[in-house]
Amino acid sequence: MKKLRWGLLSTARISRAVIPPIRASLQSELKAVASRDIVKARNHAKEWHIPHAYGSYEELLADEDIDVIYNPLPNHLHAEWSIRAAEAGKHVLCEKPLALTLDEVDQVMAAAKKHNVIIAEAFMYQHHPQTLKVLDLIKQDTIGELLLIKGTFTFNLDRSDDVRWVPEWGGGSIWDVGCYPISFSRLVANAEPAEVFGWQVTGSTGIDVVFSGQMRFASGLLAQFDCGFRAPYRTMMEIVGTKGVIELGSPFKPVGGEWIKIKRGDSIELLRSPEFEPYRGEIEDMEHAVLDGQAPRVTLENSRSNVATILALLESARTGQVVRW
Repeated sequence: MKKLRWGLLSTARISRAVIPPIRASLQSELKAVASRDIVKARNHAKEWHIPHAYGSYEELLADEDIDVIYNPLPNHLHAEWSIRAAEAGKHVLCEKPLALTLDEVDQVMAAAKKHNVIIAEAFMYQHHPQTLKVLDLIKQDTIGELLLIKGTFTFNLDRSDDVRWVPEWGGGSIWDVGCYPISFSRLVANAEPAEVFGWQVTGSTGIDVVFSGQMRFASGLLAQFDCGFRAPYRTMMEIVGTKGVIELGSPFKPVGGEWIKIKRGDSIELLRSPEFEPYRGEIEDMEHAVLDGQAPRVTLENSRSNVATILALLESARTGQVVRW
């Protein structure tokens, strides 16, 4: 196999983000799109010059000319259709969150192993040179021993019919945007939290519209984050060490040209983030995994830990108790 042949599982808006990097790659090509509405599928195919359109997800999975499925369905369908794709012999790039329960994650992991396919969660920022540079700076002891990590991701969700308002579909701000500072903190810590505590403000449908959480790691490192659907657009990561601080203003969807700010004493050093299409890295990562046999950067074990952390934070917010594991 020299090229990966991709199929889009639905016409979801986020699917448009992966089309350009698939098209730009010499090792991938976009072959098909599926929708439960054939008219939508055909319109999407026409708009984006995709060769084939299918009126059901099953038809796409049955296409023997498709190697990889991109799964951007609503959260509650991620596990089911990733598993069904694996059963059809397809590799899967699944939007976050990979699943909503640990049992679902375990089923995804079992399906990937049984059918010998790659399934990876689409945390595109983990592949970006900006993130890799931050990890390298920490490894080089640029800011010393890590003490505190702080993160933020909020925006105003003003569409009343958005699927993120539906609790049964995995709605809520922590599943949608809080997962980013949580996963970033875990990535920087290179460890899993020993205990967590969370607070939430719920909206009219019962989902969290504001969430604030804390994580403590066994080393003593602390992490704090907030996320929500009511505040203006805000993204930030701050990593505090004994020698200095690293600040990122666009940590979760960098495109290049942003500044990595390093503060040590009275000095401030600015490093410009490399120009890099934000979704390119996850496409290349899937290519390397399938074509070259490399391990995906975002492993299923890593995804399981992120889901476990989110579930623990939600439990803490419901009970008002610290959750330890």
